[in-house]
Amino acid sequence: MEKPHVKRTHIALYVRDPIASGKWYEEVLGMEETARGEHWVFMSFGTKHHDIALIRTDETNPPIKRGLQHYGLEIGDDVTYLRRLYGMLLRKNVEVVKTTDHKIGYGLYFNDPDGNRLEFFCDIVFDDLEGKRLLHEYNAPSDPIDLQPLFD
Repeated sequence: MEKPHVKRTHIALYVRDPIASGKWYEEVLGMEETARGEHWVFMSFGTKHHDIALIRTDETNPPIKRGLQHYGLEIGDDVTYLRRLYGMLLRKNVEVVKTTDHKIGYGLYFNDPDGNRLEFFCDIVFDDLEGKRLLHEYNAPSDPIDLQPLFD
């Protein structure tokens, strides 16, 4: 298989206070809040449903998590291609963490050699207003999905 074709990226950060951090991203970077849950806020530059996810850290259980939660790599809208990437990761003995249904798309999470989490994802909802609505309605879901790897 050739190298992955990444279409777009997003980042998820652990923060102390997602609402306060969201205000900072609005004021400093001109972003807009697109969805909010009890422990998270999604921010957008205005083109897609989210570019940055701000997730409350659990400061009661050391070590304190801050910084990168995961780095998302959009690979397009082809679920078959996502399954091929899954197979490629397994062939290369990459630690796959989980596969998820986000209601707006599917995610394949894996770790780099230092334990940093990355995600290949593909959208299944293409209208951005509908994507924002679904993220809000379903509380930014990360439901397990049985995504079967394909081996070329």
